[in-house]
Amino acid sequence: MTQAHDSVAVRRRNLGLVLRHVAEHGPCARTEIAVATGLSHASVTTMVADLTARGLVSEDGVLLSGGRGRPRRLLRMIPRRASTIAVQISSEQLRVAVADLAGTIVWRDTAPHNGVAGVPPSMADAIADAVRRAETAAPPDAELVRVAVAMAGPVGDDEAQTVLAAPDFGWLRPVRLRALIAARLSEVTCPIDVINDANAATLAEYHAHPRRPRGVVYIAAGTGIGGGVVLDGRIHTGSHGIAGEPGHMPVAIDGPACFCGARGCLVGYAGPDAVLTAAGFDDVLRRDGLGRAADLLVEALDRGDERALEAVDIAGRAVGTAILSITSLLDIDEVILGGVLAQWFPWLYPVIQHQFSGRRALVPAAEPDVTPALLGADAALLGVIEFARRAALSDPATVPRRHLPAP
Repeated sequence: MTQAHDSVAVRRRNLGLVLRHVAEHGPCARTEIAVATGLSHASVTTMVADLTARGLVSEDGVLLSGGRGRPRRLLRMIPRRASTIAVQISSEQLRVAVADLAGTIVWRDTAPHNGVAGVPPSMADAIADAVRRAETAAPPDAELVRVAVAMAGPVGDDEAQTVLAAPDFGWLRPVRLRALIAARLSEVTCPIDVINDANAATLAEYHAHPRRPRGVVYIAAGTGIGGGVVLDGRIHTGSHGIAGEPGHMPVAIDGPACFCGARGCLVGYAGPDAVLTAAGFDDVLRRDGLGRAADLLVEALDRGDERALEAVDIAGRAVGTAILSITSLLDIDEVILGGVLAQWFPWLYPVIQHQFSGRRALVPAAEPDVTPALLGADAALLGVIEFARRAALSDPATVPRRHLPAP
């Protein structure tokens, strides 16, 4: 029984290896796949026949070798054969998208979720409704192979994918959100995943980066400060699913007490509430929301308002201190600032650079690049689409066979 199970698992893994290579490097020949994956040519041929039967790959012409050898038949993925559904939860809305296996969005929508604070089942109801709405908009001939949900707050790196806490939603205890969603979507047979929204945004920003550094840390300010870590193209969540959460990294040992139980947390100096209050826009923040208050701060910075400049200077020093700690521990190549930190980047950057000056004199090669985010408000949604796409490519067996492979 165990051997049979292991054999099935190996076959599924090999299917994923072949499909991922075709997706990333196609059109390509079987010999190229064998070299890149380490599989034998016979195994690649078997996997290609299986993927063809599932409608996921097709032969796309031939490539002449220029010698006496037989021409190589090229393989291409068929992205439209399968679809994924991605959901991003914000404080007021659900953003939902349907994408194909190439990550191309074929449908998207935004709607209020009307979730009741502190009542996770009401959020699960809204997510289930959004998924059903997306299913009706998906191409009729595409197989739904993954549903992925991006949620604010750390998500446990375990089978349950438990949301450990989501204070912005009044969730102060662990919530098994995936189980709640699955119970409402019993008709959905594909896997359902829940991931942290900042981790999703980190993945999207990594793939949007023109240089693709090996290690990236993302720090974004929205309702608080979140972030993520991507190493070698993969989200790094740590032992408990909370790696890359910089908002509650202490940057001052004698700083103000934080609700998390620590003192001097980064969010207390560089979080939007802290910065906008220090700059004198707390009333605007409460009355008109973050977007309006952040815009007014930029206007004040542009005209050289001393109070605004001082608030951003404090934030820049705190962010610089956090980055110094992060780079000492992880030795990463790049730090990307997102959310309103990207909006305030022209004023933050010189302060952060000044924080680096002492260490730069000793080890200049260890200094990371600090850049503004590229994707804006779309980062989390694009990231959860990419997460779902990768998961689907890694397990093509979720797509049923359409016909038997040719002999």
